[in-house]
Amino acid sequence: MAALYHPFACREKVLLKRSTVTTIYKPLMKLISCDARHLPAIMAIFNEAILHSTALWDDTTRSLETVSAWFEAKAKDGFPVVVIENDARELMGFATYGVFRNKPGYKYTVEHSIYVDARFRGKGIGTHLMQELIRLAQAQQFHTLVGAIDTTNEASMALHRRLGFEYCGTIKQAGFKFGRWLDMAFYQLLLPTPTAPVSR
Repeated sequence: MAALYHPFACREKVLLKRSTVTTIYKPLMKLISCDARHLPAIMAIFNEAILHSTALWDDTTRSLETVSAWFEAKAKDGFPVVVIENDARELMGFATYGVFRNKPGYKYTVEHSIYVDARFRGKGIGTHLMQELIRLAQAQQFHTLVGAIDTTNEASMALHRRLGFEYCGTIKQAGFKFGRWLDMAFYQLLLPTPTAPVSR
């Protein structure tokens, strides 16, 4: 897959003395394809989510070896892993998609995941990552993007709604973590691709 490079700056207005308003720029952020140097930071984000949230329903942290194998499998299957890093080359978040169900009839549907470093949440990182996944999914001729979201994750559900995803339903008590049952909501975005779908 061709490398991505999309630099962008986040604008914000800051109120100064005497009600003077000026516009400043936060540090430049780059949206790029993941490579091996990002894997330790991805491992840290995975493990923070495992230990402290219900974004991931795992209960065992991941080693660098495990994350490396995950990344290699994504590359082998042709699925993207995209990251955003700042001008200090800190990884701010990452996103990917992969097989929804391992049957031929599901070949045009993928399930996506987005993770943002806790230090950089609330800065629009998830939106930029999701928009890039939508662009890549169309480029790869997929038809449906599916997000499976813990129902307590209001921020993620709101992000999906803003980007045009439709709520499809909730599986109640689909998981168990931190001593409680968890419900999973499904959100779906239909894409105009593929241009010529086939049964095989």
